[in-house]
Amino acid sequence: MTRQRHVIVGGGVAAASAAASLRSHGFDGEVVIVSVDEVLPYERPPLSKQFLVPTTPPEPTYMKPEDWYADHDVQVLLGVRAHTLDPVGKTLQLSTGEALGYSRILLATGVRARPIPGVDSDRVLTLRSLRDALQIRDRLAAVEKVVVLGGGFIGCEAASTAVSMGKRVTVIERSETLMQAALGPVLGGVLTDVHRAAGVQLVLHSVVQSVEDTGSMAVVHTDRGIIEADLVLVGAGTVPNVELALEAGLEVDGGVLTDEFSQTSVPDVFAAGDVASTFHPYYGSHLRVEHHDTAMHHGISAAKNMIGIDDTFSEAHWFWTDQYEHTLQQVGRARPDDELVVRGSLDELSFSAFSLRDGRIAKVISLNRPKDVLVTRRLLFAEHQATPELLRDESFPLNRLAPRKPSARVEAS
Repeated sequence: MTRQRHVIVGGGVAAASAAASLRSHGFDGEVVIVSVDEVLPYERPPLSKQFLVPTTPPEPTYMKPEDWYADHDVQVLLGVRAHTLDPVGKTLQLSTGEALGYSRILLATGVRARPIPGVDSDRVLTLRSLRDALQIRDRLAAVEKVVVLGGGFIGCEAASTAVSMGKRVTVIERSETLMQAALGPVLGGVLTDVHRAAGVQLVLHSVVQSVEDTGSMAVVHTDRGIIEADLVLVGAGTVPNVELALEAGLEVDGGVLTDEFSQTSVPDVFAAGDVASTFHPYYGSHLRVEHHDTAMHHGISAAKNMIGIDDTFSEAHWFWTDQYEHTLQQVGRARPDDELVVRGSLDELSFSAFSLRDGRIAKVISLNRPKDVLVTRRLLFAEHQATPELLRDESFPLNRLAPRKPSARVEAS
């Protein structure tokens, strides 16, 4: 009997966790990871934080040690690009010229940073990969004035790190607050005040028109004027790497579409991680989520489905961000008409803000209250009943929102 071969395209957390899941769940065929990266899979969240500080060792946090891959018979092809996928012939054409056959294949191709069109300068940099982070790290150590384009996750974290290094930082954001898309205007306003108090110059509700390198500095042109910088960090969002899937005829809509079992529209082709738009049975819609924790669990789930273990991917989607001395976490999904209920104090930067819908918690955003997130994560898809009064009452334990199991009664003999 011919030995099966499962191929994983991508070199991020979803790819590494999928390979580990294949082995831990008993798959004894060939496992091949095809990665355009030059290094083994590593964790990306630290790259916009302490990794940028020169005193931090310039080594990434690897998902698995190098010897793990050999010990578990996982072949990793580094610096190799997947050119074309033939779902009919079940082959993957590689940049090396090799045609790699597969039994089943997982697309974990991730996303890439959205660049500024027409700008090619070492004074204007994006942050996505280890190579990006190393370049920014070197430049950041030598400059004084830094402009960050975009007040999302990457932009805010990079700004926080640069301020901690004593840099003069300006953040330009088109919304009225930082991280408004994720947090909404009220909580986004709290985070905006945190950055302002740390000394960040904020240019909000502003549109970047162009960026140029004059030879001695970078100049950012906005609808509200010109800002000069030694270094411009671009945090203008990402683009999912769907080209391989599109050319192979897979259904794509904002990401590679899959069902709840990570199966794409083509047999034996699966997708996971940032590139996948997966049907979520609880929410009843396709969701594409770009978070480390989601990608890790998605890779694990997809691998199980690749070997015939039905596993519905129905994560609650949790993320975190560290900025200055603060940790902000979120779990769940809200709607615009949900009631916002705050437990704790926005002014004291210690709170959990709940999105309440029909007596149930739909989402929580917590600043410096990790235990609230831990409890809420367990409650989200479970039976529970919440009211604004109970959520605001800090003396009331959140885990008591779930109904207690009836105690067993012992009948007298």
